Amino acid sequence: MKHFTTVHDIKNPLALVDEALEAKLFPGSYCKSGIGKTMGLIFMNPSLRTRISTQKAAIMLGMDTMVMNIDKEGWALEFKDNVIMNGTSVEHIKDAAAVMGQYFDIMGVRCFPSLKNRREDYSEKILVKFMKYSGIPVVSMESATLHPLQSLADMMTIRENWKLKRKPKVVLTWAPHIKALPQAVANSFAEWSGKMEHDLVIAQPEGFELHADYTAKAKITCNQEEALENADFVYVKNWSSFEEYGKVFNGGQAWLLDEQKMHLTNNAKLMHCLPVRRNLELPDALIDGPDSLILQQANNRQYAAVAVLKRILDSNTVVRKPILNEEMI
Repeated sequence: MKHFTTVHDIKNPLALVDEALEAKLFPGSYCKSGIGKTMGLIFMNPSLRTRISTQKAAIMLGMDTMVMNIDKEGWALEFKDNVIMNGTSVEHIKDAAAVMGQYFDIMGVRCFPSLKNRREDYSEKILVKFMKYSGIPVVSMESATLHPLQSLADMMTIRENWKLKRKPKVVLTWAPHIKALPQAVANSFAEWSGKMEHDLVIAQPEGFELHADYTAKAKITCNQEEALENADFVYVKNWSSFEEYGKVFNGGQAWLLDEQKMHLTNNAKLMHCLPVRRNLELPDALIDGPDSLILQQANNRQYAAVAVLKRILDSNTVVRKPILNEEMI
């Protein structure tokens, strides 16, 4: 595995889920895999779970880590090619990424969408250019369109909590919010859930359908209560409109999941990626209730990252050429 940016980077997603669960059971078994290697974590946007879990995973593997909040600590980057840089940008991504590639063995990148230009966001220009110019393996720590580390942890959580032979019914339901949020978590969850052969139902207001490329194996409905019937897992997440790109749905309080709606399910387990705006997206009673898997999902983030980094370390052995040879010494 060269990079980790989407479920399509993996031949067998289920095998990777099982590797992550094994890492959780035996966290010390991979402790020497990354000795002598350095991981750079590049953040262009805020993070809590992603930063801590990925950094801890690298440390668990024996790697050194370097963290940079490039939006606050680095030069303003230019991403357009063949431009005269006479504006606010100071350094071109071609140069910055190439330099980072000299310092790191693996790079994690977190870069949110603008939610203004759909074509530009869905081209993944920032992530693609980090991969192109760094010359080293790149792990997406959430991009404009996908959040694969979160989805891997989500698949781990479902697998840990599902013991029956039939496919689980998994509902991804839209939740109200006060601001426009990316489609990345929802896109990624739908994509991974399809690969895991879940019985996936996506419930959202009319006009808030996700990109069809990610939802090909899902049933789509605008009827939340119908979707919730006999559900085994309910994943709650807000996203802004894809069709009317970045649009916020005002007056969506009717979509707030509550205890009464959860009675429609098959004693479903509750999931959310965090952060959550309590009593706006989800009520306290559900977040803190006995059926909540939210903290388990968060805990699984570190082991998901361990499995991914271990795969990359095993398949990308970097041998750096010495600057001096024996005849020069």
